[in-house]
Amino acid sequence: MATGSAAAAVGRRCLTDLMEPEAAKRSSTISSSSRPTIHFPNHRSNHQRLTLSMNGCQGDHPELPLGTVETRSFPAVSSPPLAVEALSSAVSQLQANPPPYTSGIIRLQVPIQQQIEAIDWLYAQSKLLPRCYFSDRAHTSNSKLAIDCANGNGNGHISKKHNKLVSVAGVGSAVFFQDLHPFSYRHWKSLKRFLSTECPLIRAYGAIRFDARANISSEWEAFGYFYFMVPQVEFDELEDSSILATTIAWDNSLSWTLGNAIGELKATLNQISSIVIKPQKEVPTLLMLSNSHIPSKTYWDLAVNRALQKIRSDSALIKVVLARSSRVITATDIDPIAWLACLQVEGENAYQFCLQPPGAPAFIGNTPEQLFHRTWLDINSEALAGTRARGKSLSEDLQIELDLLSSPKDHLEFTIVRESIRKKLEDVCNSVVVEPKKEIRKLPRVQHLYAKLSGRLRSEDDEFEILSSLHPSPAVCGFPTEEARVLIAETEVFDRGMYAGPVGWFGGGESEFAVGIRSALVEKGLGALIYAGTGVVEGSNASSEWDELELKISQFTKLLKLEGIKS
Repeated sequence: MATGSAAAAVGRRCLTDLMEPEAAKRSSTISSSSRPTIHFPNHRSNHQRLTLSMNGCQGDHPELPLGTVETRSFPAVSSPPLAVEALSSAVSQLQANPPPYTSGIIRLQVPIQQQIEAIDWLYAQSKLLPRCYFSDRAHTSNSKLAIDCANGNGNGHISKKHNKLVSVAGVGSAVFFQDLHPFSYRHWKSLKRFLSTECPLIRAYGAIRFDARANISSEWEAFGYFYFMVPQVEFDELEDSSILATTIAWDNSLSWTLGNAIGELKATLNQISSIVIKPQKEVPTLLMLSNSHIPSKTYWDLAVNRALQKIRSDSALIKVVLARSSRVITATDIDPIAWLACLQVEGENAYQFCLQPPGAPAFIGNTPEQLFHRTWLDINSEALAGTRARGKSLSEDLQIELDLLSSPKDHLEFTIVRESIRKKLEDVCNSVVVEPKKEIRKLPRVQHLYAKLSGRLRSEDDEFEILSSLHPSPAVCGFPTEEARVLIAETEVFDRGMYAGPVGWFGGGESEFAVGIRSALVEKGLGALIYAGTGVVEGSNASSEWDELELKISQFTKLLKLEGIKS
């Protein structure tokens, strides 16, 4: 443990540095030269890549909007089978009476008069890829807009008086966005072309790599540098009801017509299971045949001590977040959706997510950390740092909380995160409010130091600036960002992929991204890769940080029973 004077000295250096312009504020993750790549589903050509310029069409003309972006709502029904029947009929009607536009995106939605969990619906669609899932945090204090889904034809406008969206599951892709170049402003504009404030439930769900400069390893190859999808068939879980929806996207200039889109959608609808299967929230413990870590405990100790030497030297480095990849091999395949359902038990104050492109493993997680949430021009972010276990009794839990609040090492780590986020928000907001400045956020297994930051963007285009500047935050990379990123690249010998990267969704009037921590990559026949990281600052101890990694992955390892050889 650091002494109070040592931590205070480093803290003063940290706060001084935070007041200065950050040299790596616009890193190579923002590539103005990369050309946006958009894809429409095309099973016959194995997802043929269609490259766009900024206008959303091939060529160099001014940006053109889609011919139509609309939502059509139909009368509510009592069950999922009736909703599938109603949507199939609506798709046939659209085919018989096509709109007179050469490009567009249309969402057809049917309310269901009962609340069904979106993860249960997704579990029933076990053979359909790609798929995505995103769940809001339970008991969150954020004030979110809700969905007014009229029973007649209408656009399903955002409202503050009706159902709030709890979670979303999707299969198939009406349109997806992927590239082998870093996510750039042009990519963002290309994606936003398919979204509208008038259609708040047309959203693009996905994730971005932690480090766009790192080489992509084989397990992450199918994700590219980023992957976003507008689901072809989507199930929305609301507070007291549900919605089943389909989305159709087309653009004749890209040789993807409305007829193509309807044909692909019909093929997907024919595979949709109307029977909702509820996975057990406590699945039988899986037999684990082997368990190995990169780095091993020996190399972890060396890496942490090397980082501490850099921090104590005259270098600019104040904090670095080092991570570990743990491969588990199980006797039987892990069902990623069943695992995700189990994570929901741990899910208070956390997001659950799943993203799985075709031919890829499933990236799943249960993360407590918000990157940002935007509603119109209002934006919120959070600082989260410092980790302790929960106590076995109320008195023990309170004592651990007090220890965390009074720890100089954890206060330093937390201050670095909070002040860095505040400074980046101030670059694009007129003012920033930090309230609370420091308190405890409790999760079922751990507790953290927490602060909430709020501001108001000057324009909606600042959303991209926020995304590109807030990521990577000191909570998952370090401070200063460039020095920490270089040390991570020199130290870690595995690919983080989307771990610790932004995961979430873009919408018309609202967008939300979490940080993809407390996560795993699950692949049929290959078990799972479980990821965790911990911040190294003055006062850190290699053995204590290793124990913190074990604590952070315990929500996964509780589902495993070790038998056989452990390496």
